[in-house]
Amino acid sequence: MNTKLIIVEGLPGFGKSTTANFIRDLLEEKGIKNQLFLEGNLDHPADYDGVSCHTEAELQHLLSNHLEVKDILQNNVVEKGDKYFLPYQKMKNEYGSKLSTELFNEIFKKDIYELALDQNINLIVDKWTEFAQHALNENKTYIFECCFIQNPVTVGMIKYNASKEVVRDYVHRLQEVIKGLDPLLIYVEQDDLEFSFKKAIQERPQEWSEGFVNYYTNQGYGKAKGYKGIEGTIKVLEARRLLEEEIYDSLGIKKVKINNSNYEGKNYKQTLSDVLMCNFYK
Repeated sequence: MNTKLIIVEGLPGFGKSTTANFIRDLLEEKGIKNQLFLEGNLDHPADYDGVSCHTEAELQHLLSNHLEVKDILQNNVVEKGDKYFLPYQKMKNEYGSKLSTELFNEIFKKDIYELALDQNINLIVDKWTEFAQHALNENKTYIFECCFIQNPVTVGMIKYNASKEVVRDYVHRLQEVIKGLDPLLIYVEQDDLEFSFKKAIQERPQEWSEGFVNYYTNQGYGKAKGYKGIEGTIKVLEARRLLEEEIYDSLGIKKVKINNSNYEGKNYKQTLSDVLMCNFYK
């Protein structure tokens, strides 16, 4: 049992979170130590969520312009080489109104997923490299919901309308970093993308759906195509699906596709158990 990383990918509403939680349960039933990281986890070991990156000059500018919270900023900044990272979302959760909207907006401009694509790629690859080196010596299996394919596709294709080759190469760089972990990629599929996405819209908070539609239609790819609203978002998702299929086919790690169209928990969990038996318990 050499697999130290299981990655769950798929489109919104396809059942990634359910799948990841089932995998955690199955590993625990087998007595395998594991740790699950769902999308949006602010402590993700291989990704950045709600984190900004600054040069020393940019950090000093923040400190000098916001003396009232200088201590908070200094106590939370993480220095790595010539870069300074601020976990601003965690800071906001902890300090609330002490961080002004002006400061928050200023920091957000340097969010790692707001930076130029080449900067984003280098920072994320470095983060995955740190994780892989650490995980290699641990006696447990990590489970990641998305972030391996989804995030490069989202920032590359959807935000910046980058070419397929650039996005594919981004994922391939991550693949090279994690090969030593003997990873297993589980890609969750659905037969009807439109039905699954609209189901997710009905089940999730309005804030999520509005933010999602806005991001998908007002960024590089959707904007270039002139897509609007939910129907336009579905068209972007269809294009994303095609690109992710191409990327999936090009990968050289252990991988399997699982169809979750029926949303049948018991049978689906058994299918996952069979997949793990074939690809994990070797």
